[in-house]
Amino acid sequence: MASSAMPTRDDFAALLDKSLGESQSFEGKVVKGRVTAIENDLVVIDVGLKSEGRISIREFTPPGQAPQVSVGEEVEVYVDRVENAFGEAMLSRDRARREAAWDKLETQFNAGERVEGTIFGRVKGGFTVDLGGAVAFLPGSQVDIRPVRDVTPLMGIAQPFQLLKMDRKRGNIVVSRRSILEETRAEARTGLIQSLSEGQVIDGVVKNITDYGAFVDLGGIDGLLHVTDMSYKRVGHPNEVINIGDTVKVQIIRINRDTQRISLGMKQLESDPWEGADAKYPVGAKLSGRVTNITEYGAFIELEPGIEGLVHVSEMSWVKKNVHPGKIVSTSQEVDVIVLEVDGEKRRISLGLKQAQRNPWEVFAEEHPVGSVVEGEVKNSTEFGLFIGLPGDVDGMVHMSDIAWGVSGEAALQLHHKGEMVKAQVLEVDVERERISLGIKQVSGETASGETAGESAPAAAGEYRKNQVVTAIVREARDGGIEVQIGEDGPTAFIKRSDLSRDRDEQRPERFQIGQKVDAQVVGFERGKRPMLSIKAMQISEEKQQVAQYGSSDSGASLGDILGAALNKAKQDG
Repeated sequence: MASSAMPTRDDFAALLDKSLGESQSFEGKVVKGRVTAIENDLVVIDVGLKSEGRISIREFTPPGQAPQVSVGEEVEVYVDRVENAFGEAMLSRDRARREAAWDKLETQFNAGERVEGTIFGRVKGGFTVDLGGAVAFLPGSQVDIRPVRDVTPLMGIAQPFQLLKMDRKRGNIVVSRRSILEETRAEARTGLIQSLSEGQVIDGVVKNITDYGAFVDLGGIDGLLHVTDMSYKRVGHPNEVINIGDTVKVQIIRINRDTQRISLGMKQLESDPWEGADAKYPVGAKLSGRVTNITEYGAFIELEPGIEGLVHVSEMSWVKKNVHPGKIVSTSQEVDVIVLEVDGEKRRISLGLKQAQRNPWEVFAEEHPVGSVVEGEVKNSTEFGLFIGLPGDVDGMVHMSDIAWGVSGEAALQLHHKGEMVKAQVLEVDVERERISLGIKQVSGETASGETAGESAPAAAGEYRKNQVVTAIVREARDGGIEVQIGEDGPTAFIKRSDLSRDRDEQRPERFQIGQKVDAQVVGFERGKRPMLSIKAMQISEEKQQVAQYGSSDSGASLGDILGAALNKAKQDG
């Protein structure tokens, strides 16, 4: 009987190397195994090695779900080490799932595809998401389009995510749920905006209110309702008309399909109050309104809801000039106004506040006729006279020549001071130019010659007769003419620019010098006493006399011949 050959040391070494080689080829790889038993919290798996491996049942439990494993099931596991200190294979279900998941995710990431995952935990700055075995980070800003206070309802639910970043070496994955929502909303917005048209009336819900308007949700897309399109009447702030959460009926005014912006209006659904405004508010009509807004240039008056007119600052008061409108009227004040102008196309109405009241100069003229005596306070002293405050908030002026008899202008100005109460006679009231001329010397009790006033006072003016030629001394030259005094101590008079000469080129006040003597003709008496003089009238009268004496132009003699004859006769007489 032949005996079998005994294995040699080399044979044992070869068998060991083969066994170890087969075992080592498993390490660091994902292999398939079969579940042989479930012992307490451990799952026993045979992967074809000398010994079985055990994996915690937790690795077979998806986030928020029950364990998904049973005996006899074939599963993929990752072989970390063939044997540990207890002679068991070191296996990992999580690692196997993670490796498989990474392979799949890299393919999806490169293709720009969405992935499905489940939010299962919170970490600093965001949340953790299970992507079929791979754990990703979901930043808090990428959870939703708007900040979310409570994410609990979103956890444990499989939902789509967008891969933002992947780094396999570091094991980092960043995902976004917000980008998915934005893309979905953009698709919905595009579809919705295509279904809308300008002029369409639609219901919406007020989502947000700003100083300039409100954003209205039209069922997936927002439109802007500007404050000026909320109502025809003035709206200070949108919350005066609507509140967040209100359901409002709006009209689509404009649609920009490129930018997906929609402009909405509410007032367009109401009747336009400006229709027929020209007929409703005729020029000259007296109306009542409420002050809604005050600016530096005037005040806006609401005549009816949606119709406002402007009272310009120049039309606010007869007597208060260069004053801020806020010092004349106040917001919400009810006032009477007069319609000055209406432009229905431009939606403008010009109103007058002062026109609704009587002209104070007219009232003064009625209550204080020329010749009456008034009393008032000296408001101001200027280089040419005094301003006196009069009833009705109007001012009158006393020219320096009318302050005192026989006193020069500058000296007369020194006789009275600001704040002093004085009496004066009304000499003239010019309503159109809003001027009142007064005289203090006319109520002083003296005449031009210093006599006591009485029967002799009118005689001072009565010394002169109409058409009389007098010699006067120039006391002052102004733009409108020259101030003169008849004789050395006679009454003063004012010769207007148009009366300075028959020749228009000579009607220049600046050609007269202070102290110069001029001849002029008395053409009347203003205020009953003061002579009215005209150099022009004197020249015309002299010409008529020469024509009458030396011939007329009708006889064939020219005006030059006539005047030449007159000059020759004057030389001969001389």
